[in-house]
Amino acid sequence: MSAGRPSLFKTQKDLENKIEEYFFFIRGEFKEVSSIDEEGNTVKEKEFTRDPETPSITGLALYLGFESRQSIYDYEKDGEFSYTIKRARLKVESAYEQALLSRYSTGAIFALKNFGWSDKQEIDNKITMVKPLIIDWGEGE
Repeated sequence: MSAGRPSLFKTQKDLENKIEEYFFFIRGEFKEVSSIDEEGNTVKEKEFTRDPETPSITGLALYLGFESRQSIYDYEKDGEFSYTIKRARLKVESAYEQALLSRYSTGAIFALKNFGWSDKQEIDNKITMVKPLIIDWGEGE
């Protein structure tokens, strides 16, 4: 990052580690709770103390300590951090793509459009005019 404030991450590995922390953090926090079902079997369930979150570019930017989403895109332009940011963005995009399979996919559709996805068909109606072939058969010779 050449201009502006100093880089928050000195190395690509530092950034990768912080991104992995983010994806671990958004899983939420839970404790296992055991109970007995109607048949007398022990059943273990997760009881969340902090609910899971859907990954997002804004959430990632905040977790990384950036002041805006634009900082993510700026880091993506930097050769050293480009691959790492592209991969993180792909993980966020993948989560939205998975959400398309749910009954409540409207928000995911909107988010994916911001990733460059399109829900319209583009049909090429271009017509190419060709000069007609004229054959001179003569005048009855």
